[in-house]
Amino acid sequence: MKTGGRPLSQHLRGERGNGETAGEPLLSVIIVNWNTKDLLRRCLASLHANANVPMEVFVVDNHSADGSPEMVRGSFPGVFLIENRRNLGFAKANNEALRKAKGAYCLLLNSDTVVTPGAIPCVLRYLEENRDVGIAGLQLLNADGSRQNSIANFPTLLTELTSKSLLRRFFPSRYPGKERPFQGPADVESVIGACLFVRRAAMEQVGYLDEEYFFFLEETDWCLRMRKAGWRVVHFPGASIFHVQGGSVRNGNIPARIEYFRSRYAYFRKHHSRTAAVALHAGLFVRTVANLLIHLTVCAATLFLYPRGRNRAGVYWAILLWHLRGCPPSGGLSHG
Repeated sequence: MKTGGRPLSQHLRGERGNGETAGEPLLSVIIVNWNTKDLLRRCLASLHANANVPMEVFVVDNHSADGSPEMVRGSFPGVFLIENRRNLGFAKANNEALRKAKGAYCLLLNSDTVVTPGAIPCVLRYLEENRDVGIAGLQLLNADGSRQNSIANFPTLLTELTSKSLLRRFFPSRYPGKERPFQGPADVESVIGACLFVRRAAMEQVGYLDEEYFFFLEETDWCLRMRKAGWRVVHFPGASIFHVQGGSVRNGNIPARIEYFRSRYAYFRKHHSRTAAVALHAGLFVRTVANLLIHLTVCAATLFLYPRGRNRAGVYWAILLWHLRGCPPSGGLSHG
C-alpha cells in the first residue's frame, strides 16, 4: 500500500506529521471533544510530539462552553476544527470527520488520552503487515502506569446481568481483561474506543459508526459488524497509551448511567432476539430496584450520614424513575 506516493514503510521511518503534510496523509486522527479543553490541549500536544507519521488531525467539538474551539484555533492552527452547534454524541461526531478523512488508516482518539512515543507507528506497522485486521486497539494505561481494561466482550444477558469483574476473574480465557497479560497481538471480540485504529478499506465495506448510539457501545457495535464482514479485531499489547477516563462525562453521573442503559437496550434490539431484549429490560429493572433498596437500607442504618450511600441511592432512584417513565429519550446525555 502506498500513501502520498511513497511506500508505507518509508512513512514509518520517523517522519513527523503535523496536519500539513504534502499529499495524502497516512493517518487521519479524529478527536471528539465536549468541555475538556485542558485534557484536549494535553492530548494534542502529546499527539504532535509523539505520533511521528504523516497525519491530518480533526477535532470535532460538540458545542463546548469551556473555550475549547478557541484553544484549538490559537494553539493548534494545523488542526481541522469542526464546530457543532449542539452535542451530537460520539458516533455522529466521529462520522462527520470520518467522511472528510483522507488517511489510509483512521484513529479515533479520546480527548482524555496522552500519546506515548512510538505507540502509533508501532500499531501502523502491525496493520500494514496484517491486511486482514480491520480494527486494532492498544493497551490503555492509568496515570500510574497500571493496565486498564482495553478489550470487551460482546454484550450478552450473562455479561449484562451478572458481574463482569467476576466473569473476567473466573473465566479469563472467555472474558479477558486487564488481569490477563497478553504476550502478543490477540484476536478479541471488541476493543475500547478510547484509542481505536480502523482500516479505511474495512470501514468502506462495513460503513461508519451507528448513530443510534449517542455514547457507549458504538465501537462494540462496529467491531461486531467488522467481524461479521470477515475482518479481524485485534488487541495490540505491544503499544500503550495513557487514558484518564471519563473526561466528558465525569460531571454527568446520572445522565451517563442512563445513556449506558439506553445503549445496551439499542444493542440488544439490533443484535439479539426480541426475547433477549425483553429479558434484559426486565433483568436490569429488577437489579436497579434491588440496588436502590440496598443503598436505602445502608442510608437508613447510618442515619443518611454516609455521602457515598446517598449519592448511589440517588443514582439508582433516577434510573428507576427513567424506567418507570418508559425509558424516554430525555434524561441521558443526549437530552440531559
